[in-house]
Amino acid sequence: FQMMVGAWWIWILALGLYVVFRLWYDNWRGPLSPQEVNDFMNQVSDLKMSEYSDPKDLRAFLEADDGKEFVMVNLVRVHTGELAHPHTGKPTKGIDLLREYGNSFVKVLFKHGGHPVLAMRKVGGYINSWNTPPDPGWHIAGSMRYRSRRDMMLLALDHSVKQVHILKTAATSTTFSFPSQVVLGLAIRPRLWVALVLALGSALVHLVSVISLVPS
Repeated sequence: FQMMVGAWWIWILALGLYVVFRLWYDNWRGPLSPQEVNDFMNQVSDLKMSEYSDPKDLRAFLEADDGKEFVMVNLVRVHTGELAHPHTGKPTKGIDLLREYGNSFVKVLFKHGGHPVLAMRKVGGYINSWNTPPDPGWHIAGSMRYRSRRDMMLLALDHSVKQVHILKTAATSTTFSFPSQVVLGLAIRPRLWVALVLALGSALVHLVSVISLVPS
């Protein structure tokens, strides 16, 4: 009995780690308040971000906040050839500029409870389409999970992201993004796989601990 009780500490630790994960991963602050929406929109206006986003669409998205996570879907066409690096002037491929931007962006995204979902390279033209403009030559399709609409705005206004945003605009020839929410997904999502990994790890450590305490 004492050997079994002595090994249960790992389950308490695993539960604590999962609680910490959920505190980071989930939005506990609820939807945006009208005052928050106005504050964010004023900051967008002050920074002249309307060059890249329609203020009316952005405000409508923020005002309709349900407090839930969402996934931003992105299509990107990158400049081919080399460009002058916005910071150094060194000739740099467009895709390398985009990677440099992405490395900084993902760090801030992670800080705000988000993460990449998919990153895909286009391998063909439109197979099925109607009533759409011609394919401009997309190179990349990707999706990013945001913890909340509040986190999206905090990320967009983060100083470190604003510093590297010029890399994205320099590298990108054509792009558009739109928010979405998952309706059906067969992939195991982090809330489940993190729990499974912690449970498996705890079970293995528990087993090893019990075996090590058994008299030889």
